[in-house]
Amino acid sequence: MRDRRTFLKSLAAAGTALVAPPGSLFGQQRVNRIDVPGGAIDVHHHFVPPGHRAGPRPWSVQASLDQMEQFGIGVALLSMTQNGDLLYDGTEKGRTEVRRGNDYGAELVQKYPKQFGQMGGVPLPDLDGSLREIEYAYDTLKVDAIGLYSNDNQGRWPGDPYFEPMWQELNRRNAIVYMHPLAPPCCGNLSYGAPASMLEYDFDLTRGVASIVLNGVMFRYPNIRFITVHSGGTVPMLAGRMKDRVPAGAEQYLPNGLYAELRKWYYDIAHASFPWPMAAMRAFMPETQILFGTDYSPEPIESTVNELPGLSLPKEFEQMMLRGNAERLFPRFKA
Repeated sequence: MRDRRTFLKSLAAAGTALVAPPGSLFGQQRVNRIDVPGGAIDVHHHFVPPGHRAGPRPWSVQASLDQMEQFGIGVALLSMTQNGDLLYDGTEKGRTEVRRGNDYGAELVQKYPKQFGQMGGVPLPDLDGSLREIEYAYDTLKVDAIGLYSNDNQGRWPGDPYFEPMWQELNRRNAIVYMHPLAPPCCGNLSYGAPASMLEYDFDLTRGVASIVLNGVMFRYPNIRFITVHSGGTVPMLAGRMKDRVPAGAEQYLPNGLYAELRKWYYDIAHASFPWPMAAMRAFMPETQILFGTDYSPEPIESTVNELPGLSLPKEFEQMMLRGNAERLFPRFKA
């Protein structure tokens, strides 16, 4: 009953955005600058290491800093952009590219320690290489978190027993794990001509979350804190269906039920700063678990930031989402 009431209240508040003047909701004519002490903390901010492919728009360090200043972002947690085929190569090439990217990210953090944090990458499906990179990333580079894709580009999802040694090590280190979508190699024909980033990315993000929860990764390794992007893909909308169809044997990993495990995750709002996904997120997830993210530079920052005023969010929650929740996860950025 509580979830239903919360959903209706969230939808009613979000509904004010539906009657916003033309151009103020979906258009990019105006620029909204976030006003929060210290600036927002963007947990979903890509960088492009030298030699890696950029997304649909060019990236540079100065462009990131300029965009952060323009839109009121104080801190960006850097993760490598979507080069899953390059990073998840499964050969020495993958190890080399991930190490190069991690070293470059660390250089940026060293140069701009107040503006940037780092999500270190790993060269899955190379498990030995990934374990070495986790050690290097934490012990040498002092990363803030480890970034993974939602599958390993070889037909395995994160809850597969293959990854058990990696989870053991991340649990030992009390790691924060950030999961970004990657279209699985099995399913390129499922989008019927639409780009993978339009549909399949977020479907696979849901698979990744379900794989971790239902295969007991969170149960066995409670020291790991998980962030997923894009509001968790379809998790807020499918949680009820997932609850009613928990596979046989998975109940042992859900001592307080499926909802309780899903609500331990942190969810960013990149591509979800519209009335409908925001209403679903706020109805299902604790407000302490919702983080600000933009998916820059593949996506323009304004595609997230310009929608916020039309949502009519309660001020206290907005402050938590924009900065406070991330400060608890990453206390070195506390204002």
